[in-house]
Amino acid sequence: MLAPMSTKQASAAVTVVVGDEELLIERAIAASVGPARAAGADVRELVAAELEPGQLAEMTSPSLFGDQPLLVVREVDQAGKAIADELVAACRDAADADDARLVLVHRGGARGKATLDAALGYGARRIDCMKITKQSERIEFVRAEVRAAGKTMTDDGARALVDAVGNDLRDLAAACAQLGTDTDGRIDAALVARYYRGRAEANGFAVADRAIEGRLGEALEQLRWALAVGTAPVLVASALAQGLRAVAKVGSATQRGLRGAELAREVGLPPWKSDRVRSQLRGWNEAAVGRAVHAVAEADAQVKGGGTDAAYALEKAVMAVVAARAGA
Repeated sequence: MLAPMSTKQASAAVTVVVGDEELLIERAIAASVGPARAAGADVRELVAAELEPGQLAEMTSPSLFGDQPLLVVREVDQAGKAIADELVAACRDAADADDARLVLVHRGGARGKATLDAALGYGARRIDCMKITKQSERIEFVRAEVRAAGKTMTDDGARALVDAVGNDLRDLAAACAQLGTDTDGRIDAALVARYYRGRAEANGFAVADRAIEGRLGEALEQLRWALAVGTAPVLVASALAQGLRAVAKVGSATQRGLRGAELAREVGLPPWKSDRVRSQLRGWNEAAVGRAVHAVAEADAQVKGGGTDAAYALEKAVMAVVAARAGA
């Protein structure tokens, strides 16, 4: 899945990471910059749309001591023409270098494709990180993660884990790592079921993520599964509330121009989590968040004794969150 691919011999100097599967992107970047970072190289992360003309050329020029930073440039597909031209020039200049100089991250698609094609034309190696959309691919991903942890997993165990955790690759990878650490021997469906009954609080966040992303069917499916394996309704309501608070905080910080590590520090979340919440902002505005928060507050009161059917209250809350997003 992460194997370099190119129509020409791969250059050691330039890597292009193509796709929209965030976990695979971060792993590809880490693998590309790891050796240079371990050797003490100056690794800098940039966002293409935030670069000023001439800034990239300045950064890619060797210092008086011959040192040159390794640049990771994200969102290359969003670069304007001037910056795109500079990126192409940097790929051309780096083509014959022996050490890593550039890692370009492109989400795929038609926008910015000329920049991507030019980089590959100069011999850049390509790492594809496209979104995993098929259930069979998620199951294979889970089995590969478990193998990497030195354990074995049955087909029914992999399917049970995907059903339990959901479709997000970060969640699946974390679950595989945890199972690899906490269990011995072969991992099958029965073991997954026992393990997750004891850790049911994690399932509320799967419900919240699906609802906030507007995926009603998946959110309701996750909710019913969570309740079926013993997740306390109050934990689901809490996860929904936390998810909406994160959307509100990240949305406000993003409007003020904060990005990356600065954004994560401002909102008090790990960088991967703030990036994920930022991707969930699409479809939301302040009024919609307010409506969703009100609906979840009502559900919270119901599951804490104000109503007689906690499952129904949570289903209503999930539908209200999705409807609020759609209404935005």
